[in-house]
Amino acid sequence: MSQRLKTLVVDDEPLARKGLSVRLEAFEELQLMPECPNSRTAVDVIVEEKPDLVFLDIQMPGLNGFEVLKAVKEQGGELPTVVFVTAYDEYAIKAFEVRALDYLLKPVDDDRLKECVERVIAENSSFDTEQHEKLVGLVAEVTGQNAEDLLKTLSEGGDIATNQYPDHIAIKDSGEITRVAIKDIKWIDAAGDYMCIHANDDTYILRRTMKELEKELSPQLFQRVHRSAIVNVNQVEKLCNQQNGEYHLQLKNGQQLKVSRSYKDKIKQLILGQ
Repeated sequence: MSQRLKTLVVDDEPLARKGLSVRLEAFEELQLMPECPNSRTAVDVIVEEKPDLVFLDIQMPGLNGFEVLKAVKEQGGELPTVVFVTAYDEYAIKAFEVRALDYLLKPVDDDRLKECVERVIAENSSFDTEQHEKLVGLVAEVTGQNAEDLLKTLSEGGDIATNQYPDHIAIKDSGEITRVAIKDIKWIDAAGDYMCIHANDDTYILRRTMKELEKELSPQLFQRVHRSAIVNVNQVEKLCNQQNGEYHLQLKNGQQLKVSRSYKDKIKQLILGQ
């Protein structure tokens, strides 16, 4: 192999993450990247840094491993070669073997890890068409289910419902109807009896209630941060703790949104993977 494979380890458990990384250092064909401690960071790193190989934990706060890959696709990123890591030995073997996708069971066995890495290296970290289609198909089945439930359903050959949330939202204004892509919405705030939809660099006025609108937005992508505000979690840059004890979110475009105390813990878990 002429080039080492850029390799990323994603796991919210520090010991598991470090333990796997240390053992992967023994393979000179792999070039280890800084570890990812949560799912949100993983999405950004995969999209921006384009690793060749990712060891991806399935059960993580915020987004599970399947949803990490779905978010990568939604942001236009390329899917790398993926080795799923899971503790669900009852379901994982059948679920992944039927798709010819590689997996590791926790605690990871040294011999199994060696076999897995050698297989990836032998294939030169490249998908064949069939393998790629199987991974894309698996990601497409994700609907925000609990990881264990999803694996059980897959292993039993069950069907997973397709995404129940729309890709666009129709906004009527002055006799015109504008279709706004859901993924382009950065945040939403209430203005009296109206909703202000902030998408890309535009703001649209929607004559609906926050409660009605929230039902049409995937909770894996949008989170309520205040009684009058909803945010696209992919737009969040950081959660800030102010001196007065209040919290606010800073978005990638510099916009700041107040986080009410009742939503603070949920936001820390679901958005920041803490």
